[in-house]
Amino acid sequence: MPTQLPHVSWLKKKVKRLASQCGQEITVYELKFDGADTSTLTAWAQHFREHYCLDSKIDKMKKGTNLSRAEYLTQLVFPDATHDFGPATRSGDFAEILVSDLLEGLLNYWVPRTRYISKMVRNESPKGTDVIGFKIVSDDLDAPSKKDILISFESKAQFSGKSAKPRLQDAVIDSKKDKYRIAESLNAIKQRLDDQGKEDEVLKVERFQDPLGRPYKLKTGAAALFCKTVFNPDDVELTTDASDHDNAANLSLVVIHGAHMMKLVHLLYERAASEA
Repeated sequence: MPTQLPHVSWLKKKVKRLASQCGQEITVYELKFDGADTSTLTAWAQHFREHYCLDSKIDKMKKGTNLSRAEYLTQLVFPDATHDFGPATRSGDFAEILVSDLLEGLLNYWVPRTRYISKMVRNESPKGTDVIGFKIVSDDLDAPSKKDILISFESKAQFSGKSAKPRLQDAVIDSKKDKYRIAESLNAIKQRLDDQGKEDEVLKVERFQDPLGRPYKLKTGAAALFCKTVFNPDDVELTTDASDHDNAANLSLVVIHGAHMMKLVHLLYERAASEA
């Protein structure tokens, strides 16, 4: 069964799909945010917050700073709302996390959430593959199935501006690099899970570290997230071409758009801090 992430129900899959210049199908979701649904917002804020710092660790981490929980998260953990590369980092992190939620909440992948927990610089995005998800057919990891799936996703966001940029094409281009980055990203995920004492999850990641000896299906994804003010389906179709992608047969193209997206991003960070 898909992971229970209530806010994922706000992602509405559009019946009409787009197509790239090479004929690749582009699946479109609209994020229909309901500001009156406070219970879903609270659950989303906690889920979002714990990507950066587990609730069980906040008091220990803030000790010695003379800061409240909200101040600690806002001043030392979350990307800054206005200064430096903070706003761009906020939108990029939000996009990656929402794509992870889409994979886990709607498409039944398991997505380890370790990417932001050990950020060294809060106003920078972590290096490596944006999102990695897994599907494991059998519980017996000693006899892995060739039908097991690893999917890597690259995401790009544009939540401001006067016209759309080719963000899906940018994600497609970046996704070509994933085949060189997956091994390092898997190792990083495994190390962080081991640090958290999650031995069962360590073994799940380990299953995918030897693609020659323990083969599996490799899928690739590219996602673009837009604010409604700049989303233009015609532009997405005209500027996206994956014909030279080396994993084109297993490539998923996704667009997510919604109203007031940057406002939503800031609201989510504010709520994640204030409700800690």
